[in-house]
Amino acid sequence: MNLLYTLYQTTGINMITLNQTIMILVALFLIYLAVKKQYEPYLLLPISFGMLLVNLPAPVHEGLMDKGGLLYNLYQGVKMGIYPPLIFLAIGASTDFGPLIANPKSLLLGAAAQLGIFGAFIGSILLGLSGREAASVGIIGGADGPTAIYLTSKLAPHMLGPIAVAAYSYMALVPVIQPPIIRLLTSKKEREIKMTQLRTVSKREKIIFPIVVTIVVIMLVPSSAPLVGMLMLGNLMKESGIVPNIVDHVKGALLYSITIVLGLTVGATTNAATFLNLATIKIVILGLFAFSLGTAGGVVFGKIMCKLSGGKINPMIGAAGVSAVPMAARVVQKVGQEENPSNFLLMHAMGPNVAGVIGSAVAAGVLLAMFK
Repeated sequence: MNLLYTLYQTTGINMITLNQTIMILVALFLIYLAVKKQYEPYLLLPISFGMLLVNLPAPVHEGLMDKGGLLYNLYQGVKMGIYPPLIFLAIGASTDFGPLIANPKSLLLGAAAQLGIFGAFIGSILLGLSGREAASVGIIGGADGPTAIYLTSKLAPHMLGPIAVAAYSYMALVPVIQPPIIRLLTSKKEREIKMTQLRTVSKREKIIFPIVVTIVVIMLVPSSAPLVGMLMLGNLMKESGIVPNIVDHVKGALLYSITIVLGLTVGATTNAATFLNLATIKIVILGLFAFSLGTAGGVVFGKIMCKLSGGKINPMIGAAGVSAVPMAARVVQKVGQEENPSNFLLMHAMGPNVAGVIGSAVAAGVLLAMFK
């Protein structure tokens, strides 16, 4: 019996705590959302499984996130800021900046949608968060998971788990959150506006674009170099057409491999001590405020452009200024067709959408320069 009791003391059943049990249930719920509801499954699935692994009981100093453990070693790529820029490389290799080049004014809509970042930043300061923590919470408003992870790993690594979960949860909920905001801020007449077809963009323009953006943006905001530089390198490889095999591997094998490791290790930072507290509730609320404000900022600026253009611009495309590519653009297309089945806004919305990717990276660079 003594041997059996000794064996029982070494089991996880004996070591598990109430907080760990709660976190395991949260992880199982997120797995359900990823598998059953398909909410950002490519990242939510590894994040939730990493959360499950780290909250299962283990002997002291023998856990996966303890020094020398598997996830601890893999996490160094997050801590050193390696994984998010590699994801941006893959995003660049998958992105067509043609709609933005064809309609440069859509860059303004992408910039306006970053209002959520700085609005939530100010709100976080008022709620008592430090400047570094407020910057990390505010970046959720950009609806860009890799950027949120990159900035938080630099400024507030103790908040990385809750911020990553919040950022990707709101990205997954774009089709739920954005339509009510769009309808609230626009009239039926505005939502029915048809836009003229975009001009054809030449290959030369598409090759020159990433080079010019890299030079201009990094000259203005040097701290944005890791994200913007990798984004534009990936796009240059794609548009040049001279390294198709590399492009295929970057946007395929590299993207999915890094996504698995990034999600798993970020999820593994979400233990009971860092998740079950008042700060996490603040992050969730402020993250929703940031994302909603970003959407509203894009739509309101879209309304201004609509007036200035004499009703030629559908203000809904401003909602796509958040960098949830291409989901936000698809939401605009869906809402537009519900109002007018012959309305095709997808390519027009992709301009602000890809501008939002650049905008969130620049915003992250500005915040990093302010608080690093």
